[in-house]
Amino acid sequence: MAGVLERIDSKFNDLTIGSAALEVLYDQCRWAEGPVWFGDANALVWSDIPNNRMLRWVPDGGVSAFRTPSNYVNGNTRDRQGRLISCSHGARAVLRTEIDGTITTLVDRYQGKRLNSPNDVVVKSDGTIWFTDPPYGILSDYEGHKSDQEQAGCYVYRFDPADGSLTVVADDFAKPNGLAFSPDESLLYVSDTGRSHNPDWPAQIRKFTVNGDRLTNPGVFADIDSGLPDGFRLDIEGNIWTSAGPGVNVYNPAGALLGRIHTGQSTSNVAFGGPARNRLFITSSQYLMSIYVTATGLQYP
Repeated sequence: MAGVLERIDSKFNDLTIGSAALEVLYDQCRWAEGPVWFGDANALVWSDIPNNRMLRWVPDGGVSAFRTPSNYVNGNTRDRQGRLISCSHGARAVLRTEIDGTITTLVDRYQGKRLNSPNDVVVKSDGTIWFTDPPYGILSDYEGHKSDQEQAGCYVYRFDPADGSLTVVADDFAKPNGLAFSPDESLLYVSDTGRSHNPDWPAQIRKFTVNGDRLTNPGVFADIDSGLPDGFRLDIEGNIWTSAGPGVNVYNPAGALLGRIHTGQSTSNVAFGGPARNRLFITSSQYLMSIYVTATGLQYP
């Protein structure tokens, strides 16, 4: 399977390598999601949600099981201490894997009611955990457990592990999904994939100004004309690399579309990795893929 780079702006040439191939690293998932790079282990971990498992890929070492069952984990990231932070559809919770391998439930309720199904998560440099909570994991038994929605809406949350507080920072999304901070953390980008279940709902990435524990100045960063902006990550220049239909769209910090990486598959998420953080890992349908780029991804730790 060959990757196809589609240039829309000349800046795309500075971010990609024309001769780089799109490599298929694994092809036996049902729906691959949530890739996260472990630089200290030289490994990528990702979720295979319907198969209720997490997998690990190691260069020249192939693929092995990371956690089975996974409690239908979706999105993953790491905190500044190197601990894995995961969104579990099955537990309807945000989980933390401690250094000794034990799993801690960080949060599973808001105002006494169960969360919908936490989807994607990022950790700010101050240790706070920001995550989205659409209902995808409770709509059926395919990616979780079919259940009634207890929350009045689908919110974006900020959780502070220091004091255990959970606050809603955005409450007007149809289905909030991927999210990521700008390099200086002054902005938070959040996608809305409401169009997955209603053609009149959004398929867009929104942008907010981060003021402490609040989000202000909401605006639309980019409307996606094909597919959904499920998950995304940024490079050190602030460009956004996002899933969008059968591939990855790349936008500059002003929201201009620079180009596309066509995977030929319904694409869910991306992560930068490798020793130089210049390898883009892509989860697409049943595949884990990768392609080398010239951009350097934001990666913590």
